[in-house]
Amino acid sequence: MSNALELDPQRVLPADADAVLLGRVWLPECAGPAVVAVRGGELFDVTTSMAPTVRDVLESPDPKGLLDDTRGRSIGGIAEVLANSDEKARDPQRPWLLSPVDLQAVKAAGVTFAASMLERVIEEQAKGEPQRAADLRREIVGMIGTELVELVPGSPAAMSLKQTLIKRGLWSQYLEVGIGPDAEIFTKAQPLSSVGIGAHVGIHPASRWNNPEPEVAVLLASDGRMVGATLANDVNLRDFEGRSALLLGKAKDNNASCAIGPFIRLFDQRWGVEDLQHVEVSVRVDGSDGFRLDGTSSMAQISRSPAALAQATLNENHQYPDGVVLLLGTLFAPVQDRGEAGSGFTHHADDVVGISAPELGCLSNRVRTSDRCAPWTFGAGALMRNLAARGVL
Repeated sequence: MSNALELDPQRVLPADADAVLLGRVWLPECAGPAVVAVRGGELFDVTTSMAPTVRDVLESPDPKGLLDDTRGRSIGGIAEVLANSDEKARDPQRPWLLSPVDLQAVKAAGVTFAASMLERVIEEQAKGEPQRAADLRREIVGMIGTELVELVPGSPAAMSLKQTLIKRGLWSQYLEVGIGPDAEIFTKAQPLSSVGIGAHVGIHPASRWNNPEPEVAVLLASDGRMVGATLANDVNLRDFEGRSALLLGKAKDNNASCAIGPFIRLFDQRWGVEDLQHVEVSVRVDGSDGFRLDGTSSMAQISRSPAALAQATLNENHQYPDGVVLLLGTLFAPVQDRGEAGSGFTHHADDVVGISAPELGCLSNRVRTSDRCAPWTFGAGALMRNLAARGVL
């Protein structure tokens, strides 16, 4: 069984040939990134004084119009740039794709699906020990059942269930944010630290229980407009977070632990915000040991709407002048044993993770420990100096 990265344009690009796609490419001759548009199988560098960053495109009153009006220069066919995006076999003298976001805050919404909410409760009860998860899963699902799926967070019915669960000794901080009035919004990564398609994605070397989290991510302008969407892998360390919720930062924000891409699909008249809740995300993990895991995450089952999560993120109490990329959470919570019975799933080095949706394409990455991924060295200061030297600031 092959565990090669999925870098074929037929797989990577959305099924809709008219999708308006925005991205970023590393240009070796500039020693820096370019903002790119996808047109007819080619990538066009549209980096100008009007759009030196993806942030500037998304902050414009009409991102699609700005992209259409900036013709740019071709930097090559999408197929050849994709082929060179595999970090394991990259020619550093040729362009490759980066994460399509740059200066945006990278935020994530947690516990937004009932099924994955139960898995968080199990992690908490297991105290980070995967061997205890199977027994706890049977016990907790037996007590709570599937009634959580139909609850509206913060509703009278949800608050009534909360009181029942407290009395039964089953209340959890995860149930609080899953069915309570307040959404969990946390910082997933720093601006410019996320990795793109083909890059290695990082797992902390001390983790022994972890998994990918395939998600839809929405792009928010600083005024709260939802202007586009993409795919993301919110890599999660179940053992760290299960030991203590105060370890969330260590469980979530490690070197190369957030993959985003392959491109941002800008909202237009053909495909917009209302279409997000119809997206079906698929995930596949192929190990070099022959192991394979398949799963799905249906946005139709999300407990809080993308609009509600966006409002909980960017509002009168939280401003983000460079915008936000907001990961919307996942239904996917793998329980398939990879080794001994009851041990559950966890990543191995060289796993290939493919996250796909027909409307958004496919994001494919290979797993390493975070200390073996390329260190993050190109931050906001480096970007500003690079753009200034190129005369586009």
